[in-house]
Amino acid sequence: MCRFIGYLGHPLRLSQLITEPEHSLIQQSYQARERPEPLNGDGFGVAWFVPEFSPTPALFKDVSPAWSNENLRELSKVTSSRCILAHVRAASPQSPVNRLNCHPFSQSGLAFMHNGYLADFGRWRRSLLNGLSDAAFEVIRGSTDSEHAFALFCDFYWKRPESVEPLLRLSQSLVLTIQRLELLRQEAGVLPGSYFNFLVADGENMVATRFASHRDEPPPSLHYATGRNLRCERGKIQLDQTPDSADVAMIVSEETGPEFCWEQVPPNHLVLAQHPGEIELRPIEIDLTIGL
Repeated sequence: MCRFIGYLGHPLRLSQLITEPEHSLIQQSYQARERPEPLNGDGFGVAWFVPEFSPTPALFKDVSPAWSNENLRELSKVTSSRCILAHVRAASPQSPVNRLNCHPFSQSGLAFMHNGYLADFGRWRRSLLNGLSDAAFEVIRGSTDSEHAFALFCDFYWKRPESVEPLLRLSQSLVLTIQRLELLRQEAGVLPGSYFNFLVADGENMVATRFASHRDEPPPSLHYATGRNLRCERGKIQLDQTPDSADVAMIVSEETGPEFCWEQVPPNHLVLAQHPGEIELRPIEIDLTIGL
């Protein structure tokens, strides 16, 4: 499985998430602590939003390991954003390592990434594709199960009225995506469970899920933090604990340091974040007795 970081707040240099902390995302690419296998070397990607220049996020992705990519280090030092998604990949078995399969994925002003996998996806991939709209089908450029999940998410998102509050539109679409994926898995007779640690953002709002098919199998780790004045000093990430006037919300697969103010996301919950640093947890409730 992979590792990721989602950031929403005041403008922040990418390096303060990706390279500078003592347990930065680059450190997690070769020495992850919260998963059995420490290596996440099958490529990386960063998406960042700069709305004054473009409504769509910028993307930088590569198949090289994050720890050895000099361009990533140089870019991170001079690039800042109020909304950042960064991901280091550990490819699922038989999933090709190429740039198209690197996260995050982007479409229609959204950025999306995944830590987990869709169980025995090859057995029900065709069923998922058959149910997509033409527009959502065109979203898929690679072969990874995560990008197929993003295409399904886009279908649900586009069908929601634009008048729906943005954070609600994102969260409802994510829950419907999980519900549909679980229905397809069960209809295919696949018994092993899937893991859905998704994160999606539109530049002003961010929603993540921590969900596993079987309640007796905990989903991958997921943490969040909120506060004010995030900074990284001598490898230590610091955040003032003032939730009433927060200007930062962070959602991460893995703690960036033991001294930081992380809270664990409970299993089968949503994390909803919006400017200026507001975070809310909600249980994920799905109904597998109905079709979509």
